[in-house]
Amino acid sequence: MLRPKIEKVVVNVSVGKSGEPLEKAMTILGELTGQKPCVRKAKKTIRDFGIRKNEPIACLVTLRGEKARGLLKRTLQTVDNRISEKAFDRHGNFSFGIHEHIDITGTRYSPELGIIGMDISVTLNRPGYRVKRRHQAKSRIGSDHLLTPDEAISFLKKEFGAEVV
Repeated sequence: MLRPKIEKVVVNVSVGKSGEPLEKAMTILGELTGQKPCVRKAKKTIRDFGIRKNEPIACLVTLRGEKARGLLKRTLQTVDNRISEKAFDRHGNFSFGIHEHIDITGTRYSPELGIIGMDISVTLNRPGYRVKRRHQAKSRIGSDHLLTPDEAISFLKKEFGAEVV
């Protein structure tokens, strides 16, 4: 019950505009993950950037299970298996960015789609966390069972051979 596991991997691409650039990003994200991306809308209007409220400006995909593990292995190779210690939060989750999607192994460049960057957020937890989130008979989780950043770092080193700088 104390062994950490990957709950989910979220891949986010924020384009900043609707229309053709967002469609291209959705196509690239769909090819990369094998799932249909979900569109996210702007929360408020920002005139300096030309963004209106409720305008679609980003897309994301949530992966779980073996798909999440496989994508995480490929994307960690893109950043040379190195993650900053500052990328970890107090619950052991971490995030990192990729500047160009063509750096990911198994991805080819397509001139009509272009090159995009993306953010990858990984949520780690232990078996039994569902007790905290379920609707019926919710309960608290003891402090011994909560995941710490040090435990997440050791999990990442052991499972993926990553180096934390």
